[in-house]
Amino acid sequence: MALRFLPFSPLFNFSSSNRKRTVSTSATLASKQPVPGKPEADIVVIGSGIGGLCCAGLLARYGQDVLVLESHDVAGGAAHSFDIKGYKFDSGPSLFSGFQSRGPQANPLAQVLDALDESIPCVNYDSWMVYVPEGEFLSRIGPTEFFKDLEKYAGPDSAREWRKLLDAILPISAAAMALPPLSIRGDLGVLSTAAARYAPSLLKSFAQMGPQGALGATKLLRPFSEIIDSLGIKDPFIRNWLDLLAFLLAGVKTNGILSAEMVYMFSEWYKPGCSLEYPLHGSGAIVDALVRGLQKFGGRISLKSHVENIVVEKGRAVGVKLRGGQFVRARKAVVSNASMWDTLSLLPPEAVPKSYQDGIETTQQCESFMHLHLGFDAEGISDDLGIHHIVVNDWDRGVDADQNVVLISVPSVLSPDLAPPGKHVLHAYTPGTEPFEIWEGLDRRSNEYKNLKAERSEVMWKAVEKALGPGFNREKCEVKLVGTPLTHQRFLRRNRGTYGPAILAGKGTFPGHSTPIPQLMCCGDSTFPGIGVPAVAASGAIVANSLVSVTEHSRLLDAIGI
Repeated sequence: MALRFLPFSPLFNFSSSNRKRTVSTSATLASKQPVPGKPEADIVVIGSGIGGLCCAGLLARYGQDVLVLESHDVAGGAAHSFDIKGYKFDSGPSLFSGFQSRGPQANPLAQVLDALDESIPCVNYDSWMVYVPEGEFLSRIGPTEFFKDLEKYAGPDSAREWRKLLDAILPISAAAMALPPLSIRGDLGVLSTAAARYAPSLLKSFAQMGPQGALGATKLLRPFSEIIDSLGIKDPFIRNWLDLLAFLLAGVKTNGILSAEMVYMFSEWYKPGCSLEYPLHGSGAIVDALVRGLQKFGGRISLKSHVENIVVEKGRAVGVKLRGGQFVRARKAVVSNASMWDTLSLLPPEAVPKSYQDGIETTQQCESFMHLHLGFDAEGISDDLGIHHIVVNDWDRGVDADQNVVLISVPSVLSPDLAPPGKHVLHAYTPGTEPFEIWEGLDRRSNEYKNLKAERSEVMWKAVEKALGPGFNREKCEVKLVGTPLTHQRFLRRNRGTYGPAILAGKGTFPGHSTPIPQLMCCGDSTFPGIGVPAVAASGAIVANSLVSVTEHSRLLDAIGI
């Protein structure tokens, strides 16, 4: 799985010394000329985020003629990587697990890569540094390590409560993972590819759980806070910690996240022998692998191909119009990997039912981000510096409060090729808590904008100084980039720079993948199962599966052994 660590990365508003930007990922080897080959395909995919690439790659694997249109000059969407002065920055997720997993319970992204006959070499590790009001500690994953932290920083009853939580939710993880994401499709064919195919393993999981575990499994589609409350978990440190994990995973606290998501995370982080994984050569290696898989099976990707409109004729989506006027026909379907709000803006108003438009326009949004990307000399920095650091300034304000939580990644400690010799590359950010309103309407060239950037980035600078210690000097950084919500809006084409829908479990559900417009489908973080790399990979797979026959879908499941 992958948490929403480093969810977006922009092309920042560079200072004059940093304006030159180069990109070195192999994904950029795809054609930069509008529409390689004929300007038509069976399926046209708008956007090359993880969801779009998973969808397109699987469609190519199924033998469909698929074309991905990407507005940017590099593939990957919010997960692309970029180079500046020899520093290669992650712009998407960086906290991963499950890449090496295989079989029915594997990570959805791992299942897609397996179907595309691609793999990602990784470095394994098991910890990250935590700086909280109670103190600082190295948090290790695994079934026993966290008890040591509880003894020092939590209440006297915390160890018993944590054990009670693990004993309750780890047994139901089998139910949460019983249906492989790659088996799901958006039509009644799911009865064959998922329900009938995996019914025996699902029933076995329920039998092994016993009555109490089976009762817990019925809460998988309810807020995780209900499980916490039912178990009588009261220790403030534990409840704060669980809110933090939920927020990093899905942008909401425990009262808004599906129990299934948290149970899945616990099964990956708190079971014997578990580990975290970081892709060698950076998270851009994930995008590269998906692009290779797409092209291996005959799929096409066209960069710098900005979609202006989805073309609707006789009530059906028949293609797209690019900036410059070129029409690209979709013989079978158009798939949008854009957010729900940005997809809506691509459609002719007269083709959109009012109820569909109102549903999108009234969906609450997650906030945006502040980002800090740094390249600096490693001299004076501790040799045992870890890759990840989490800083929480005030539990009482809540993990979803602005300027309160800062996440830091220094991936060059595990993959030194991401920085020049003797250097480090770093990304710090405030995770989906930066309000768009205070930035709205500002001129990016104005002193007001520049001053606000300096003011709102200071919390990240202070967090970096805390994590890196006295050997770090911000004035000596060779690369300093600050990204804002306007950067997100401009370069990632995200409505109001948002991370995605703020849909609370128990109060709403993420939309499905079909739309009221025939031959138009959607994937990505605005659709089921929601936000995060595993979720968007699953959404792309569901759409791809839905566009082929049940027979073809079943053959793929057989071929990859799930």
